[in-house]
Amino acid sequence: MENENTTQDPIKQEAQEDVKPEFVDNGKKVLNSQGVEVSKWSIRKKVWDHLEENDLVNFPRPCNNRIPNFQDAAVAADKAAELDVFKKAQSVKINPDKPQEHARFLTLEANKDLLVPTPRLRTGLFNRITPPEDANKEILRKCSTALGVKEHSKKISLKDKVSIDLVIVGSVAVSREGYRIGKGEGFADLEYAMMATMEAVGPDTIVVTTVHDDQVMEIPEALVEDHDLTVDYIVTPTQVIETGCKRAKPTGIIWANLEYEKLYRIPVLRKLRDIEREAGRDVRLKGQDMDDEDFEERMDQERRERGYRGRGGRGGMRRPY
Repeated sequence: MENENTTQDPIKQEAQEDVKPEFVDNGKKVLNSQGVEVSKWSIRKKVWDHLEENDLVNFPRPCNNRIPNFQDAAVAADKAAELDVFKKAQSVKINPDKPQEHARFLTLEANKDLLVPTPRLRTGLFNRITPPEDANKEILRKCSTALGVKEHSKKISLKDKVSIDLVIVGSVAVSREGYRIGKGEGFADLEYAMMATMEAVGPDTIVVTTVHDDQVMEIPEALVEDHDLTVDYIVTPTQVIETGCKRAKPTGIIWANLEYEKLYRIPVLRKLRDIEREAGRDVRLKGQDMDDEDFEERMDQERRERGYRGRGGRGGMRRPY
């Protein structure tokens, strides 16, 4: 088990922040193959509770409302690095969560282009990690941490031409068919949709998730929505599963599914919407039945009435994506 001494560790201190979900699930419930009613939320809770009760996770804990930092995450990352799709990839996008930290290190060690999303997309879509030219393994490991990503990275603008060969994501639960459930905030799905809109990913982009074996479970297809990201490979500490998933990945942002609250809080998403609008695409948001100016005025008024803080402040929101 990894060292869990958290004293005076700025990376771990950061990991303890923002654990409360910003919005809740849509509440859809379906029957699984056993005739039991399940939802995305019930599956998440089952996984989180199981991992905690059986001590299958490392810091940060509890793992509830997080991508779990499962035991032997580094072993799963080593297995992922043995895949041909990893060896052939030149550009790899990996989420910033703790369980994928070793995967980020292996990507840098292999001298590949590593792109990491900014947390909650607050300051942009993603950063290119740029280690010092003379970086040794110790420095590369630091560059792979949350703090290192901040100190050794360069922002990628929406107008930069980027081609991503491989995406590695964390999950809360995943099925052998390639259906994935995240922690409920929709960022992995939205990031992929934004990358598709930028033409940074396409039909040939492979998606891999690294999880604990006990995170692999049945997810009824009826729970999967058009904006949900599916995976091609599941890598655990003990096995590699090629899902053969035929369900299409997001090909762009479905603006009609996106609620104003999400747009309001993510500046890069607003910029991307402006680009899409200028290209003549329909960028009307969920519930929008008027022009942008009037719609935004109405939404802002509703925010004030509900007591929301200004842009960047904290407040509850429904899951829009």
